[in-house]
Formats: sequence, C-alpha cells, structure tokens
Amino acid sequence: MSSSMSNNSTHLLLLLLFVSGVAVITPILATDHIVGANRGWNPGMNYTLWANNHTFYVGDFISFRYQKNQYNVFMVNQSGYDNCTLDSAVGNWSSGKDFILFNKSGRYYFICGNGQCFSGMKVTVLVHPLPTPTASPSPKNSTSDSAGPVAPRPGFRVLVTSLAVMWFGGGWI
Repeated sequence: MSSSMSNNSTHLLLLLLFVSGVAVITPILATDHIVGANRGWNPGMNYTLWANNHTFYVGDFISFRYQKNQYNVFMVNQSGYDNCTLDSAVGNWSSGKDFILFNKSGRYYFICGNGQCFSGMKVTVLVHPLPTPTASPSPKNSTSDSAGPVAPRPGFRVLVTSLAVMWFGGGWI
C-alpha cells in the first residue's frame, strides 16, 4: 500500500510539473503600461507621443502614478477628452497609484480632473483585441522603464497552485 501511495504521489508531482511547465510556456502575462514612464502623470508631458509608442491589448493594464492629493484620473468619452470636461466621466481614481484593466477593445480617454487637462494631462489609447492563437503575435512597443509584466490571466493561478502543492505536499488531494 505504501508503494502504491508513493507511486501516486510521484505521478501527481510529475503531472503538476507538466502543468506548471505548460503554464510558463503559455503567454500568460499582460503588460502594465505606466503612463509617462518614469516621469508619471504630471503636467508638461506629451502623452500622445507616449501612447503612440505603445500597443495596448485587452487584458493589459494602464497605470497612473502621481502625487496623491495633487492630481487624479477620470475616464471620459471623446467629448470630455477634447473639451477637458467631466460631464461624461465613467470612472475616476485618486490613489496616486491607479491600475485600470482594459477588459474590452476600443478607444479609452483619460484626463486629469483638477484643471490640469488644459496643461496636457490627458491621454487616449486604442486597445486591440487579443491576437488569435494561430496568428504570430507582434511584439509590444514598450521600454523597460515604462512597462512591467503583471499576471491576471488564469494560467498564472495554475502555476501558483501547482507550485504550492509541490511545496507543501499533496497529502490533502
């Protein structure tokens, strides 16, 4: 009986290693696009140029880093973006480290709501659908200081669960 349990544990461990390997190989990482890179969300930046140097996909994040009580972020429609108004606001953030998930493709508009929009604190980005698995993915345009990987997709959970089971043992399974 002991040999059978040991053999089952070995098979379970091998299966978990295989699942972990597949999870690592599968593209599971989204990109966190940090607005303004190392300069953050501040007046006097050309955010149009910044946005044009990035490719955004569904599942990616855009993050705004700024001084908490000095600035904020509002998601608006095109009219709100063009006119720097909050009438069309559909979201607002003020933590100083705001992460916004792109959950669908389309154009997104963001402005600073304390009057700094007129000083250029606004950015618009076009979010593309995820490429199909059969198509070869095109590399995302980003620099090492303006984008970092985050893992919101389910494959990451499989990897973490597999590693936890391997670390703590599978006796409860």
